[in-house]
Amino acid sequence: MADVEVHRVDSKSYTDNLIGTLLAIFGNVLVSIALSIQKYSHVTLAGTKDPRAFYRTKTWWGGLVLTIIGEGTNFVSYAFAPLSLIAPLNAVSVITSSILGYIFLREKTKPKDFFKRYVVGFLGCFLTIGGTYLFVSFGPNSHDKLNAENITKHVIGWPVLLYLLLEMIAFCLLLYFYKQCNANYLVVILLLVALLGSVTVITVKAISGMLVLTVEGVLQLNYPIFYVMFVCMIATVVFQTRFLAQATELYDSCLIACVNYIFSTCFAIIAGSIFYLEFNNEDILHICMFLLGCVACFLGVFLITKNRKRSKGFEPFVTMDMVQGIPTIHDKGLVVQPDYNGSFSYGALVNNDSVAPTTLPVDEEQVSVTAWPKAAPFRSADQKKD
Repeated sequence: MADVEVHRVDSKSYTDNLIGTLLAIFGNVLVSIALSIQKYSHVTLAGTKDPRAFYRTKTWWGGLVLTIIGEGTNFVSYAFAPLSLIAPLNAVSVITSSILGYIFLREKTKPKDFFKRYVVGFLGCFLTIGGTYLFVSFGPNSHDKLNAENITKHVIGWPVLLYLLLEMIAFCLLLYFYKQCNANYLVVILLLVALLGSVTVITVKAISGMLVLTVEGVLQLNYPIFYVMFVCMIATVVFQTRFLAQATELYDSCLIACVNYIFSTCFAIIAGSIFYLEFNNEDILHICMFLLGCVACFLGVFLITKNRKRSKGFEPFVTMDMVQGIPTIHDKGLVVQPDYNGSFSYGALVNNDSVAPTTLPVDEEQVSVTAWPKAAPFRSADQKKD
C-alpha cells in the first residue's frame, strides 16, 4: 500500500514537472518572439523615416501583448516545477532570439565571418539544447505544495536565515565597492543583480504556488506571508532593473546577457536547494548529470552570444594635426562624431593608426600666406641708452 502511494506521488511530481517545463519553454519562446516583433517595429520605423512614435504602431503593441502572455506563462510555471528546473530554461530564449535574429530580422554578416559567427553559434545551440535535455531529465523531481504554512516553515528555518544573512552581507559589501570605490565592473554589477534575483525567484515561486492553490479553491490570500513575499518580489525586481540599466550603459548587451544568465542561474539553483530543499531526495548521479547539463548550457550561451556583439562602425572626424596647414579627415565611416565609450574622447584623442587619412583638396591659388611684419626687439628701460 505504501509503495502504491509513493508511486502516485512520483507520478504526480513527474506530471507537474512536465507541465512546468513545457510552460517555461513556451513562455521563453513567446517572449523572444515578442521582443523580435518589437525590434522589427523599431527597425521598420527607422528605415522608412516614419514620423510616428513606436508606441503608435500595431506591431509594437502586438509584441507587448505577447510579452505579457509569455511572462505570465513563466510565472505560472514556477508553481508546478522546481525552481532549479525552471531557472536554467532561460537559455531557450537565447536560442530562439539567435534564430529569429537571422531569419526574422535578417541579420547578415560578411562571408569571411560566416564560420566565426554561424558555425560557432550553431555549436552553441547544439550544446544548449543538449544541456537543456540533461538538466530537465536529471533535475529534481519532487517538491512540496506551496501553501502558506509550508512557505512560513521554510522561511523561519535556520538554513534559510543563514543563507539570507550571508546574502545580505555579500550584497552590502558589493554595493559599498560599487558606490564608494567606483568599482563599475561588470562582474560586480551582475553579482548584485544575481543576489537580488535569487530572492526574486524565491518570492515568485511562493506567490505563484499560493495563487494556483487559491484558484483551485484553497484560499491563500488571507495569510500575511503572501503580502510579505509580494512586497519583496516588487522591491527586488525594481532594483534589478536599475542595476541592469546601469550595466547596459557601460557594457555590451550580449556580454551582459551571457554573464547574467550564468550568475542568475547559479544563484537560483542555490536558492532553490536551500529554501525549498529541492535536491534532498536526489542521488549523486542525478545531481552530477544535472550540473553537467547546466555547464553545457552555460558554454552554449557563451558561444551564441560571443560573436553577436554590436558592431561599431568607424565614424569620420577631422583630426587636430595639420600637414602643411591642411587638415586631414578620416573618411571610412558613416557619421560625424566618434562614439562615447565611457571616457571622454574627442577627435584625435582616439587612436586611429589603422585608418588611412585622406587629404582635403585645397585650391592653392586661394591660399595666400602673408608674413607678419617684424617687430622691433623689446628692450628694457635700463638697457636704453641715453
